[in-house]
Amino acid sequence: MNTDNILKNESLPAGEDVVVCSHITKDYPLYSTFGEKLKGLLIKNTRVSTFRALDDISLTMKKGECVGLVGLNGSGKSTLASIITGITTPTKGTVSVKGEVSMLCASSGMRPQLSGVDNIRFKCLLLGFNEKQIKEIEQDIIDFADIGIHINQPVKTYSSGMRSRLGFAISAHINPDILIVDEALAVGDSSFTEKSLAKVDEFKESGKTIVFVSHAVTTMTSFCDRVIWINQGKLVGAGTPDEIIKPYCGFAREFNGMTNEQRKSIMPDLKEYQEKYC
Repeated sequence: MNTDNILKNESLPAGEDVVVCSHITKDYPLYSTFGEKLKGLLIKNTRVSTFRALDDISLTMKKGECVGLVGLNGSGKSTLASIITGITTPTKGTVSVKGEVSMLCASSGMRPQLSGVDNIRFKCLLLGFNEKQIKEIEQDIIDFADIGIHINQPVKTYSSGMRSRLGFAISAHINPDILIVDEALAVGDSSFTEKSLAKVDEFKESGKTIVFVSHAVTTMTSFCDRVIWINQGKLVGAGTPDEIIKPYCGFAREFNGMTNEQRKSIMPDLKEYQEKYC
């Protein structure tokens, strides 16, 4: 894996851009057998089929901005979020990130065999917190997650909602500069979702950058300053929620009525869908 394509915590140009993606392309190898995979891992320049998850994506995100990423399943939203976070690297292009990034998804990178309390400590230690700093925020995380006696049980016994609660609580209290929320709020109950969105609002008010990766377009309309639409790994366009959400929803409805062959070849034109649905 080539790590040269990720440039973290660099000094960025004026304009307070905290995320700059330049011509990002991400290919994943497709192996039909385990032997083919083993050959690809051991022998350099082995030719294999690839799946292009992202294709020449360039975009920026600013400090204090709340950005939504929308697209159909498999469009590349989560891949882009993983590249911004540093979980994976682009095949081509560069991404520059200024500040600490925390990615919240339902699994939250937690260790299933550890208890909730141990996962709090584990994740904080990975992020460089010392014992004193962990003790200062541990109870606040436990109180916010509000999962009762389960906090002392292994995470593998948790429901998806409980994992989401704990994951969000940890991410929210380590105070990142950039918070990426990947469908995590979709599995929580309504009361916790409201509490979480209030916390997101606090982040926004304090000048943090928030990225929503979600199908919850109603939430994006309420919270996001800007929405970025991705389809089949390509950038369709970006704009205010009013400029993007209705065209995207219109396209999604049309997509459901298409044949498989039509779906493979369709690439929506933003202006066309804005004229139809705005």
